[in-house]
Amino acid sequence: MTKGPDAFRTISEASDELGVPQHVLRFWETRFSFIRPMKRAGGRRFYRPQDIAVLRGVRTLLHDEGYTIKGVQKLHKEQGVKRLLAAGLGAAAPASEDASDHGELNGTSLSGEGRTRLAAALADLQSAKAHLDGLLHRR
Repeated sequence: MTKGPDAFRTISEASDELGVPQHVLRFWETRFSFIRPMKRAGGRRFYRPQDIAVLRGVRTLLHDEGYTIKGVQKLHKEQGVKRLLAAGLGAAAPASEDASDHGELNGTSLSGEGRTRLAAALADLQSAKAHLDGLLHRR
């Protein structure tokens, strides 16, 4: 049975719908104060339809448009959540974007595949770091 469009999503359902691993969604919660899924007893996350729409915008900006985390934070601060929602719907970015926040390195733009591979590598490194930090704190 399929959930309706207004139903809440678990983290695994949100992960599948957005095409990003669950640990990436958890990581984004630590970096973006505007991502706040509802949590039930035991810490289980439930994403509202609005949360999914914002996450879709964040994913588009980071993975497809090559923004950095700081770039998305700055965009949210300057233009608000409506800009993130627009990105998730495929709306074009304003022409006055700052290239330093938009995935350009020394004047060379990363390809879509390059950004995707770089973002996946970063997510893997951050996951490994979190795991190592957890092991160090157990001592």
